[in-house]
Amino acid sequence: MSDDELVDGDLTYASWKRALRDGDLLGQKCRDCRHATAAPKAACAHCGSRELETVELPTTGAIYSETTITVPPRQFSDDDPYQVAIVELDEARVMAHIDGAVEIGDTVRLQGSIEADDAPAPLFG
Repeated sequence: MSDDELVDGDLTYASWKRALRDGDLLGQKCRDCRHATAAPKAACAHCGSRELETVELPTTGAIYSETTITVPPRQFSDDDPYQVAIVELDEARVMAHIDGAVEIGDTVRLQGSIEADDAPAPLFG
């Protein structure tokens, strides 16, 4: 998907990346079933509706699942090993890199983003 490709009326991948780099986490909420997601999508993953609205997601959540990557892809070879997690926010879950050691249930806060090939990923700690 190109950076400027329209995902819905408001949220493009480019605007999602800009917001993340500015310390904000944007997502979408389905106007039909109210399911929320932490990244731009063309349709609701729950009901398939294309009626999505852009929402600002909380920057604090809890560790839902985590793992340590010991054989990293090329983009993260300097960070060997590193931890990633699924962070449960109030309405959505987001895959994120983790700054520091965490366990399931720990509270974490968005610290910014980590870059790989011009694709930022949320960084929580």
